[in-house]
Amino acid sequence: MTQPNFAFENQYKGIVAGIDEVGCGPWAGPVVAAAVIIDQRLFPEKFAETINDSKKLSKKRRESLYQQLIQHPCLTYHIGSSSVEEIDQLNISRATKLAMKRAVSGLGVIPDHVLIDGVRDPGLGFCTQLIVKGDQKSFSIAAASIIAKVNRDEMMSQLHQDFPFFGWDKNVGYGTLVHRQGLQQHGVTVHHRRSFAPIRNLLEQL
Repeated sequence: MTQPNFAFENQYKGIVAGIDEVGCGPWAGPVVAAAVIIDQRLFPEKFAETINDSKKLSKKRRESLYQQLIQHPCLTYHIGSSSVEEIDQLNISRATKLAMKRAVSGLGVIPDHVLIDGVRDPGLGFCTQLIVKGDQKSFSIAAASIIAKVNRDEMMSQLHQDFPFFGWDKNVGYGTLVHRQGLQQHGVTVHHRRSFAPIRNLLEQL
């Protein structure tokens, strides 16, 4: 298993934040970003052995690690999101950028550099390094990926309580068979992204 480290963070002087997002692809729900600053002086060995890309962790492991991270003094973090309405108005790319901006602005400190998972610079106004598979290479991005993922999953589980026909507690809004069947039987909700082709096409058929 590829293990993240601080090699990218240590390329810079000053405050370095890692940013990751989750929820660009689903048909329903918000897009969520997390920004994380890690104080390496307080970083415990247990995190060095366990923090990784959220997708590489089981749900149980991810949620346990999330609780440990948000309570530890080595971590400063903030979560930003963009609503379904903003996604439909702006498009998913701009809405994701807005979620990232909200995450960074809520940190309480201004980073000197930001590390972002991916290949597209969102233009946040900071000195930015893009890292392909950054959540597998940088501790800051990996921690951000865990925090963003757990928070969005919880949001979708809450929405599932009111709209149980789509399987959002399991598929978190992605276009699975259960989700597609729910749409056919119960129609589009206020939490669906109407600008996304599968939802738009369904609405055009009505």
